[in-house]
Amino acid sequence: MTRDDVELPGWVRELLSESRFDRYLKKAGGDVDVAVRLYDWNVQVSAAFYGPLHWLEVSLRNALHHRLRERFGRDDWWKVAQLADNAKFKIGRARRKIERRADFTPDDVVAELTFGFWVSLLSRTHDRQIWVPAAHRAFPHYTGPRNALHDDFMGMLDFRNRVMHHEPIFYLDLPEYHERIYRLLGHLSHDAARHAERTDRISAVLDARDV
Repeated sequence: MTRDDVELPGWVRELLSESRFDRYLKKAGGDVDVAVRLYDWNVQVSAAFYGPLHWLEVSLRNALHHRLRERFGRDDWWKVAQLADNAKFKIGRARRKIERRADFTPDDVVAELTFGFWVSLLSRTHDRQIWVPAAHRAFPHYTGPRNALHDDFMGMLDFRNRVMHHEPIFYLDLPEYHERIYRLLGHLSHDAARHAERTDRISAVLDARDV
C-alpha cells in the first residue's frame, strides 16, 4: 500500500506534508491513526533525548575550549591554532553572526560554534596540532584511540541533527543511542553523566511506546 492509496486528513497533508508522513504511514501498514500515534511518539522520544544531548554538546564544547585555551594561552585560541580550512570557515561564520555586537567576547564565539565544529577537532586532520597536545586531556576517563572516539561522536552528531531537525528516529536503535550518550559524557565527566541521569526521561518514554 502506498500513500496514494490512503486518504490523509487535510491537516496532515497540508501541515506535515505527504512526503514527511510517508515513512510513518508505511511503518503503520497504511493505517493513518496508527501513523499519527507513531508520529506523536516520535515527537515525545525526541523531546526526551533533548536533555541528555544538551549535556553532551555543552560539555564537549566547554571541555575542549578549556583545554585549548590552556594550550595556547589565550581565550581566542583559534587565532593561533593550526586548524583545517573547514574549521576556520565555521569560526568565521560564527564571528560574522555576532560581530555586530560591540562588546562580543571569545565566549560568545565559543557558544556560537556548532556541535559539528567541536567533533571535527577530534578528527585525524587535527591529530597532531589539537588532539595530541591538548584535546585528549578533555577526556580524563577515556583510554582508547582517538579515531574510535571521533567515530562515536560522528554517529552522535548525525543522531543529534535528526533530533534537532525534527526528523524520524523511531526506527533507530534508540536504547543504543541512549547508552552511547552516557558513555561519551562519562569520558568527559562521571559527575556530569550522573547529574544528567537525574532528569533523564528516555527509558520511560521507550517503555511507554504503544505503536
